[in-house]
Amino acid sequence: MSLIEKQKLIQQLKADYRHILINYFTNDTEILLKIEKFISILFYANIPVPQIIEIHMEIMDEFSTQLKLEGRDNETLIDYRLTLVDILAHLCEIYRSSMNR
Repeated sequence: MSLIEKQKLIQQLKADYRHILINYFTNDTEILLKIEKFISILFYANIPVPQIIEIHMEIMDEFSTQLKLEGRDNETLIDYRLTLVDILAHLCEIYRSSMNR
């Protein structure tokens, strides 16, 4: 994958992950499908875990900045660690499954 392709992929992953974060605690019935698709892309593109964490932290920083601009408390962002843990757990399961084959 060329550098430009990889940058485009990372930007798309950030957009997809932002959408997942926003809808993670809602009643969106398709969120599980979106998470599975996101994880599949991470797996097949061989995106390293530190980069996934970096994407999460960048988006959390953006959310925190927005909340501060609105004069709101950003303490609720702590709950979104669950999203990251969920994504990483699913990704680990895919890695484990692929090794057993």
